[in-house]
Formats: sequence, structure tokens, C-alpha cells
Amino acid sequence: MALQPWRKGKVIKIEDYTHNTRRFWIEVPELDRFDFVPGQFVTLDLPIHEKANKRWRSYSISSWPDGSNVFELLIVQAQGGLGTTYLFSEVAVGTELTFRGAQGVFTLPATIENDIFLICTGTGIAPFRSMVQYLYLHQQPIKNIHLIFGCRKKEDLLYYDELKELEQKMPGFHYHPTLSREHWEGHFGYVHTIYEDLCREKQPAQFFLCGWKHMVDEAKKRILEIGYDNKAIHLELYG
Repeated sequence: MALQPWRKGKVIKIEDYTHNTRRFWIEVPELDRFDFVPGQFVTLDLPIHEKANKRWRSYSISSWPDGSNVFELLIVQAQGGLGTTYLFSEVAVGTELTFRGAQGVFTLPATIENDIFLICTGTGIAPFRSMVQYLYLHQQPIKNIHLIFGCRKKEDLLYYDELKELEQKMPGFHYHPTLSREHWEGHFGYVHTIYEDLCREKQPAQFFLCGWKHMVDEAKKRILEIGYDNKAIHLELYG
């Protein structure tokens, strides 16, 4: 896949979301519309180091293609991280950012014939929000899509109300948030028991994993142990 050119984007809106996440809306003035495939990412070139490759930070696009020239990023503040420290302390509405993209192959198949499991933790939910909202917008035929999202506490749930509403409107879409540190009305524990329970019949399925490395590694190991082929597993790592 050919690299996209570097472009200028202008931050047009910022919203503090949870205690450590922030939403950034970026407009691309040179384009009438910013096209991408749900699941793709952009790379920001931030003024944080003299070496180019140490300035680059990649983030999945959390919005979906809507015909406009604006996209959204959902970013968690990494403790001590140069990139997010700059984004959280220096970037304001009106700031110009240099970026490249959209790029990446962490995308759904053009035709969905089997069950899809979208398994994520933290801001790993960003590409999956893009995917399911796009599918709903275009009324694309699906079987079952299970979005399994793990975080620590209820205050950490991202896009919760939006995805609960989408579950009511979109036949075949199932939203499974789970908390590991707080008991509540929903699932308690880690993501793994949820997809293992849903896959007891080992139905044909594709698995998309996005989040911190330890979760992705553990999920891949367990999915293979269930008996699925390695080709059915698609990964996107954070950190």
C-alpha cells in the first residue's frame, strides 16, 4: 500500500471525555472530503523530537466516513509519554497538526459472511466504533457482530450510551461491556470469558483484537485453543 502524503489538519474541537481520555476533531482544509476505511489510522508528526521517526504517533480514527473533511481521534494520556503530553498540554482549538493517512489494513471484509468478534480494551474501541457505525449507516448485511469491550470501572466506559442505543437499532449487533474492578449491572471480569462462552459451538467467525499487548496476546492464545485458525485472527496493538 502506497504511503499517503503528509497533510495539514486543524483542530476544530476538543472534548475531555474520561479522567484520562480526550476527543479531538480534526479538519483537513485542503480536502473537500477525507475518505478512509473504518479501522484505519493516521500518523501525527508532533514537534517532540529532532528525529522524524521519534516524533510520529499513530492513532486509529474513531469516527466513520461521512462525506466531510473532519475526523475524530480518541486519545488516552500515557503517563510520561511525550506524544500525549504534547497533545494534552499544548494542543488547543485552532492548532495545526501535520499528519499522514489514512492507512492500515485492520478493516472488515467487504462482504461479511460469518460472525464477527470485535474484542478491545481502553481506546482500542476507537476503530470498532468506526466500523459498527459505518455498517449501520450503510445498512450493510451482517450476521452477528459482537463488540466486547473491557475496562476497569464504569467511569472508563467509552461511547457507552451511543453503543447501547446502536444495539437497540441495529439487528445482529451485540454490545458486551465488561468491568474488571467494579461490580455493576453488566458483565464483571475480563473480555476472555465472554467470547469463549459465545464461541462454545465454534461457529465460523472472524476475530479482530485491538488494545494493549497483554490482552491481545492472551486473546489470540485462547482463540487458537478453542480451535480457530490463525487466519481468522486480526490484530492491532497499542503500546
